[in-house]
Amino acid sequence: MTNKILILGASYGSLLGTKLLMAGHDVTLVCRRKTAALINAEGTEVRIKLKGEDAHRSIRSSDLPGNLDACTPQEVVATDYDMVGLAMQEPQYAHHTLRTVLIRIAEERIPCLSIMNMPPLTFLKRIPGLDASRLSASYTDPTVWDRFDPDVMTLCSPDPQAFRPPEEAANVLHVGLPTNFKAARFADEKANALLKQLEADIAAVTLDGNDVPVKLKVFESVFVPLAKWSMLLTGNYRCITPGEPRPIRDAVHNDLARSRTIYAFVDTLAQKLGADPTDAVPFEKYAKAAESLLKPSSAARAVAAGAPFIERVDVLVKLIAQELGLSNADIDETVNIVDDKLGANDPLSR
Repeated sequence: MTNKILILGASYGSLLGTKLLMAGHDVTLVCRRKTAALINAEGTEVRIKLKGEDAHRSIRSSDLPGNLDACTPQEVVATDYDMVGLAMQEPQYAHHTLRTVLIRIAEERIPCLSIMNMPPLTFLKRIPGLDASRLSASYTDPTVWDRFDPDVMTLCSPDPQAFRPPEEAANVLHVGLPTNFKAARFADEKANALLKQLEADIAAVTLDGNDVPVKLKVFESVFVPLAKWSMLLTGNYRCITPGEPRPIRDAVHNDLARSRTIYAFVDTLAQKLGADPTDAVPFEKYAKAAESLLKPSSAARAVAAGAPFIERVDVLVKLIAQELGLSNADIDETVNIVDDKLGANDPLSR
């Protein structure tokens, strides 16, 4: 059965979109007008390396069984879709055009699968014992999530690393680390059945008889996607320094013992919330993967480019720690550095 999937965000979202197109589903990418026109004229191209191959393959949407189109937020008809992928940076949802789209999606109770680093505030309401109302300060505008039903909201751990090559057009995405999207199940059984079907459809895809990496994996535990937080706090946010941004590799490996301590602290937070230790990714596995991450994180690149707002998982983790009566000096330092850099970028704070 072909399903229609709406994905808010045409950059990182095109990776999930390409996997769905390969599985025969129809995808609409929501983006700026100029990018939508480009995608509608030329499609998308995702470059990914298959296991055992040295060079990246170019997977073009025009060659795939599913149908792709793109539109602006104003053109979205929410009722046309079976599921929504949330693939923009959290601050972008505060824009009035996207807020309007989110209201329509929420009112229709369309299942939402987030591949954001920053979990939608609605998803955090699914974690027993966590007071989501005390975490609002980590969101650009927490009210955009007020209308959503937690039963039809879930989160993926967005582990695959991908970026738009700066010399290429906006419809090209290069995958540097082709790991899996690891999703928590929906609480709603009908939504979960669709999610499991998409998982199976993507798993069955081959290219020239070869397995294609970046699968969608569905887990019973609501805590599995939280494993990404240790990686973000150990690597991604520590790419932001008082000076120039540094690669994720350097953030992790310049002081490996310190990185291990930060990673373990965030893992401990998740376990205090109810996660099983097996939900986490071992530090050694992450540190090994970080050796190949030779660019600064997207958050660090955004700050260096002058962005006044980014996703603040660092603040979210700090607030959760406070809620549990814990703190970590390294995380506090990271939050302060990011605050200072963003403050310098914000003309209203000068």
